[in-house]
Amino acid sequence: VQLQASGGGLVQPGGSLKLSCDISGDIYNIRTMAWFRQTPGKEREFLLLIKYWHDVSTEIVKDRFTISKDNAKNSLFLQMKSLKPEDTAVYFCAASMFLLDDNASDKMYEYWGQGTQVTVSS
Repeated sequence: VQLQASGGGLVQPGGSLKLSCDISGDIYNIRTMAWFRQTPGKEREFLLLIKYWHDVSTEIVKDRFTISKDNAKNSLFLQMKSLKPEDTAVYFCAASMFLLDDNASDKMYEYWGQGTQVTVSS
């Protein structure tokens, strides 16, 4: 499985940004996909996950963030709204062959995208 994250950039506080993660390879064995973020010197922070094939829900909302998927296009998305400077980080998409929940460690994810930088600044 290969993951390619994109869509990061510079955005002003209060703005919105939508990240994409293109998925290729053995996609039919993916069970869980998630977004994480990381800032220098800190551990990777879990944001949201979605069951890739085993969930009729196509999107999940948590606070200002929405994770969504398009199985037909082999894509995962993260819509971010009302962005704050503290949202500045490198954002990663991740995939697992296991059904995971929000409490799962990032070590449970076998596949990772390369990360895309999001900077929230005026």
